[in-house]
This record gives sequence, structure tokens and C-alpha cells, in this order.
Amino acid sequence: MRLALCNEVLRALPFGAQCDMAASLGYAGLEIAPFTLDAEAPHRLPATQRLALRRAAAEAGIAISGLHWLLVAPAGLSITTADPAIRARTLDVIDRLIGLAADLGAGLLVHGSPAQRQVVATGDAARAEDCMARIAGWAAASGVTYCLEPLAACETNWATTVAEAAAIVERIGSPALRTMLDVSAAGNGEAEPAAALLERWLPSGLIAHIHLNDRNRRAPGQGEDRFAPILAVLRRHDYAGWCGVEPFDYRPDGPGCAAFAAGYLRGVLESLA
Repeated sequence: MRLALCNEVLRALPFGAQCDMAASLGYAGLEIAPFTLDAEAPHRLPATQRLALRRAAAEAGIAISGLHWLLVAPAGLSITTADPAIRARTLDVIDRLIGLAADLGAGLLVHGSPAQRQVVATGDAARAEDCMARIAGWAAASGVTYCLEPLAACETNWATTVAEAAAIVERIGSPALRTMLDVSAAGNGEAEPAAALLERWLPSGLIAHIHLNDRNRRAPGQGEDRFAPILAVLRRHDYAGWCGVEPFDYRPDGPGCAAFAAGYLRGVLESLA
């Protein structure tokens, strides 16, 4: 398994400095929230800027592992709305973000975006699943994996558990569409502990990514969740994908939070060796 840092933790820094700091802390990858690159239209980043971002990461010796928080910008997107114009606009943004991921050398995209997938009327869930099927085709054509992220019911009401997301993935049946596990979301919404979920779902091949964070939304090690059992399951199943460190509440600040998580997780991994 490889550790990546979600870059919004360091978004106050220029991108090159984000790469340098993450690499210096021992992260192998940087998982990018597109809105940190452009607050209004990240899906339209010019080719020159894409090349510069990829070069900055390479010079720092760190990979761009993936994209997440996909639908923060531009505003007003939804995969569930009955408005065909808004859905078409949303799908266009996602298609272009898949292209951005490929241009940056990233292998995956994480579809969280809880506000943009709320189900409020009959037909909304079917529209969301239809969107996922179309997205899977674009991901396959670009050689990337698109992950539908289960989020707790306190955040959204569609695909709120690994089982629900896995069922959607299985119905669509594309190898480019997978699900994942977010430790915070699992802690706040699943009946089983995260380690038990991984023990059950990793053999299915449907889990393609992990987000490491405490259910209190802070970094691993800054709350009550224990990460040794989670990392032990990943090792036992020879998980070779990315584990993105994704806190939302940065204590004491972004850089300090990133450093704490790196040290804590490195210590846990060494204790499992």
C-alpha cells in the first residue's frame, strides 16, 4: 500500500511547495482536490498548467495519485437532478476531470460530492446510476479507475454504505468503476467496523481506494479510531493501492496535521512489520 496526502490540507501553499512538503514527510503521492487548482473551472485547466503541475510533482519525487472532491467547482452541479441541462453540464465537468486526471498521470478519481448526489424525488437514484454508467465508459477509455465513495447518511442519502455502492458497481459491470472505503464515513454510518468491512469486501475486488481519517474528521491518530487493525487487514490481503490521508479538521494546522498523520501511520506500519 502507498500513502498519499489529500492536497487541500496544504492548499495555502503553492502547488510546488505542497509537493515538496508532502514528499519530505514521507508521502508517496498527492491526491488533488481540483478546486484547489482553480476555484471556478478546474476542469478547464489549460494544457500548459497541466504540464506544469505534473512537472512540479515529478521534480519533488512524488506521484499525483488521484483526484477527489470532484464537484465542488463549478457551482450548481448534480447527478440526480431532473433538469437535463444541469445533468449534462455535470457530466461534461466529470468527463473533463477524467481527462485532467489522465493528463496529470493520476490513476483514479473519487466521487464523493455528497451535496451533488442528494436524492429528493422519484427517479433521482436511477439518474445517478445512469450517470455512473456513462462515467465508467469515459474512465475506461482514459485508462483510469473511477471510485464511487460511500458516504454516511448524515452527509448524503445515495450510496451510503459499501454494500450499497458495491451493488451499484456490480449492476453497471465496468472494470473501470469501483468503490472504496473512507474510514470516517464508515465510522459514522456503517454497522461494522472499518477493518471488518475491508475483511469482507477486499476479496471481491470492488475496493480500489482507501481514505484514512478519524470519524471525528481529524487525522488518523487524532481520535478514537484505531488504525492498526485497518492497516493489518490491508497488508494481509496484499492491498497495493493508495491510502489517501483525508482529514477535514486540521489540528494544529494543515502542515502540522499532515506531519502528525505521516508519523502516526509510519509508526503503525512499522509495528505491523
